[in-house]
Amino acid sequence: MSGPSYDPVPLSTDHTDDVPYNRPLSPETRHSAYQSPETQPLEPHDDLPPGAARPRFLGAALNDDGPNPRSSYASSSNSFPIADDYSSSVYALNADRAPGSRDPTFYSLNYRDDPHDGDFNDSQPGVSKMSPAMQSSPYLSEKRNTYAAPRDRSRRKLFIIGGAILGLLLVIAVVVGVYFGVVKPKSAKSSDNASGALGDEHTSAKPSGTSAPTPGVRAAVTGGDGSKVTTEDGTTFTYQNSFGGYWYWDSEDPFNNGARAQSFTPALNETFRYGIDQIRGVNLGGWLNTEPFITPALYEKYANSSNPAVDEWTLSENMAADGGLQQLEDHYKTFITEKDFAEIAAAGLNWVRIPIPYWAVETWDGEPFLAKTCWTYFLKAIQWARKYGIRINLDLHAVPGSQNGWNHSGRLGTINLLNGPMGLANAQRSLDYIRIISEFISQPQYKDVVAMFGITNEPQAPTFGQENLIRYYLEGYNLVRAASGIGEGNGPMISFHEGFTGLSKWSGTFVNSDRTSLDVHPYLCFSNQSPDPYSARANTPCSAWAAGQNNSIGNFGLTTAGEFSNAINDCGLYVNGVNLGTRYEGTYTPGNWPRVGSCQQWTDYQTWDDDMKQDIMNFALASMDALQHYFFWTWKIGNSSVTGKVEAPAWSYQLGLQEGWMPKDPRQAIGKCGGKNPVGALKPWQTGGAGAGQLDADFTSSYAWPPTSISQGGAATLLPSYTPTGTVRTLAAPTFTKSAGGGVDAGQGWVNTADTAKGMVPIATCSYLDPWVGPSAAPPAPLCSGGTARRDNTPTPIITSPPSLA
Repeated sequence: MSGPSYDPVPLSTDHTDDVPYNRPLSPETRHSAYQSPETQPLEPHDDLPPGAARPRFLGAALNDDGPNPRSSYASSSNSFPIADDYSSSVYALNADRAPGSRDPTFYSLNYRDDPHDGDFNDSQPGVSKMSPAMQSSPYLSEKRNTYAAPRDRSRRKLFIIGGAILGLLLVIAVVVGVYFGVVKPKSAKSSDNASGALGDEHTSAKPSGTSAPTPGVRAAVTGGDGSKVTTEDGTTFTYQNSFGGYWYWDSEDPFNNGARAQSFTPALNETFRYGIDQIRGVNLGGWLNTEPFITPALYEKYANSSNPAVDEWTLSENMAADGGLQQLEDHYKTFITEKDFAEIAAAGLNWVRIPIPYWAVETWDGEPFLAKTCWTYFLKAIQWARKYGIRINLDLHAVPGSQNGWNHSGRLGTINLLNGPMGLANAQRSLDYIRIISEFISQPQYKDVVAMFGITNEPQAPTFGQENLIRYYLEGYNLVRAASGIGEGNGPMISFHEGFTGLSKWSGTFVNSDRTSLDVHPYLCFSNQSPDPYSARANTPCSAWAAGQNNSIGNFGLTTAGEFSNAINDCGLYVNGVNLGTRYEGTYTPGNWPRVGSCQQWTDYQTWDDDMKQDIMNFALASMDALQHYFFWTWKIGNSSVTGKVEAPAWSYQLGLQEGWMPKDPRQAIGKCGGKNPVGALKPWQTGGAGAGQLDADFTSSYAWPPTSISQGGAATLLPSYTPTGTVRTLAAPTFTKSAGGGVDAGQGWVNTADTAKGMVPIATCSYLDPWVGPSAAPPAPLCSGGTARRDNTPTPIITSPPSLA
């Protein structure tokens, strides 16, 4: 369809012909595909300066000549060709309208990412139009009756006594009603919910304040806007949520799912209708899986040491030699707290994506990470999310050996998942962790809160091939569904990152799979740099992303943007990595980038005027509308220990709210791309309905696990592998004790009692390389022998006792 024109992002014009979609590039071009460090995954990166860390992000620039290969393909000599329909799309999701139309009601009358959202007030974006009847308070008649004048003075005393008794009974009835109204799980199907004034209203008890204990009745603790919240450590704050959300926390009933983030979001004990209810989320990046640019103070301390901290591996080594790893737990305690979850719900957001690393489960000898501690804080995140009605997308962000070689994968360097001599063994171990996590989060105590599971973040398919990635995903899918079962409500939605292959490459895969979704991370900031202001980029997200997102929802199913940001250039402390510089200022290495200007104007947010803040907000709203279901990266950027302020402001949702460039109501994004209704409800099997789990036999046989060969490793039978003879580690549950004595059933960490398979461990007579050895190393020879001792220094890991299957 036709649509408005947009200013393209400047790109290099260094190509050999003018044929769209078919432009051979050369290493000399300044396209980010050749100059960005995130595009050289196959090399050991000895060319990087000390302390240099590749950025976590991939993002191709826009080009009005058509799509180019994503930057990750640049250094891959064995990648398959693609045509990326996603990151370089020039098709906007726009409806036809009268030329020059500026009718402010156009968007609200046409485009709806939530078909139940109400009409918006023309003069007050985000505020619903209401009929006089709707504007009338439903409590007014009750108030009038309560304060009606007495009819007879002689009967006044009798009325007073009777009123007191009636009032006491009313209080008891309200308390009991609230308690049982929110306790009852799945009390109201979403299809029965009424449409409210501010959008999709889901019926449930809606307390406006904290309920007071009544003698003889155990009151449920809950509250809405203006209520006082008492945290675990006894501190208090006032809950401010103007969207009709309310919190719920009862220490006697800690697994109650009665809370609601907003009136337009289903409560946790109601069904979230994927494809209808919109995912408006934010990441909690840098918390349980640290990253230099998100938590710079942790890294600045060791940035210039003899062993610079460039990733959590080297950070852990530095901390261990300087006071101990408990410094990381101090970070876990303070960086994200309960109040953040309250603020997220109050910001109109209903999901959080929480990255966790594999060392939340365990570490093996030689791995310096702080083992298992971050899991304790993920359990706190579950409790806080439950309290404020927020759903969690748990993202396995780092796996053994690294899935992409970037600093956020735990260790900067090479790709060793499905790549190189340890590629198979690392994948086996990673799948074990997927299984262990699935067994925990599929328990009835957790499944309604941890509602989505991203089984591996940003794997580099251009390095090891989409075929083997599908094999890995299919095995992960089978493990998750073995834990949870098939059908709606039985465990999490499974999220697959598209692996930098392009969304269209996944069309036709996982057909009839039970509750699978596709994840993509669109960024605009790591390509050629431009001095253009935000005002020139206002519609870029619409032209770049809207059509690709809609096509993927129609062809694959639910498609989310697991990460995106407001950044339009690579300015910001450590955004590209520790001591790596920026393209914008011409200091980025490796490569030879011309200086565009100073980054100060893009990082010194305290000097931004109202016009610039509004331009950034317009960019953010366009991004939200184009992506439809999204998780902004990230909620919070920590202060620099040197300057005392945030040095990457375009990446902080929280700071944007405080300073005025993020919307107070994310529903203001509706219609920013000018389109009509996007793709509606998903197919039944995509949400656990009819046909779910009935995958095609040819598909499952074609992508059976394990792979027959491994990229840069050769035949799988000639590579090190683990054996399923070890005891499976289970994840710990929180402990709750009722005031009357006795504990609360928090689960045993293992939901599927029929799953008694063993865990992966090394074979005593086989030889292994370091999991991060790199793809150029030769496999051990001989690989295994009955009389051959292991030739590395990796002992058999210590495994915990088996799960209770009673």
